[in-house]
Amino acid sequence: MNKRFILIKCLMAMTVIIFSYGICSASGLDAFKGEKGVLRISGGTAHIPVIMEVAKRIMTANPDIQITIAGGGSGAGIKQVGEGLVNIGNSGRLPTEIEVEKYNLVIYKWAIDGVAPVVNPKNSIQKLSSKELQDIYSGKITNWKTLGGEDRSINIYTRDKSSGTREVFWKKALGKGDIFGRANFVASNGAMKSAVTNDPYALGYVSVGYIDNSVAPVSLDNVAPSLDTVKTGEYKVARGLFSNTKGTATGLAKKFIDYLLSSEGQKLAAEKGFIPVN
Repeated sequence: MNKRFILIKCLMAMTVIIFSYGICSASGLDAFKGEKGVLRISGGTAHIPVIMEVAKRIMTANPDIQITIAGGGSGAGIKQVGEGLVNIGNSGRLPTEIEVEKYNLVIYKWAIDGVAPVVNPKNSIQKLSSKELQDIYSGKITNWKTLGGEDRSINIYTRDKSSGTREVFWKKALGKGDIFGRANFVASNGAMKSAVTNDPYALGYVSVGYIDNSVAPVSLDNVAPSLDTVKTGEYKVARGLFSNTKGTATGLAKKFIDYLLSSEGQKLAAEKGFIPVN
């Protein structure tokens, strides 16, 4: 088993430290040979497609390792890892200085993700300006007819305040504007996609990695949200995907994060609709 690791990225910003590692071995899964134990992971739901696939690969290669995965949103992941309830807490936002200091967090960034407004594919309105989007979410525009669509009420969907997906959407798409008090709340990216899929008059938002034929991405200021436009910076509603640990990652948590940042893990992130960092 090859235990050599190369530190390839270290970013220091105030008290926040972000490490990225790559594994140098024939297979990133070699690192898990002979290991036993339970690894607990929770937090951001955008991460789940990648995290679940990595967990599946590890447990298939080594049945003596058990990995549990829960969502709950970025705030929950940060709090739970900080309180020692899980080994890795995922977040779709950078933990605050207060959180880093309170919980002694070390932050590992392994992908970049866009957050896109989405509508039901049957909706003819698939382009909005930032002002129109902000007016919809604040409750100033309430009918699709105002935008040239059907004479139907706009059903707004959002996430709770612990969601990293919500935070980046609120900051970068809504300009930190108000969100209408009658908006429908959903618990995860998957639940948001399901809600919009089943509601022809819905407007919501999801991680770009979750977009498929069941929802239609909405161009914002004439820029379509996609992997390419997020990667070039043309589409600006984007954020990092982070895995956080209490103190420097050790044991199974370290090896799991190392795998995320290995060539295999980064290829998987790309396959799931995210932009690799390495």
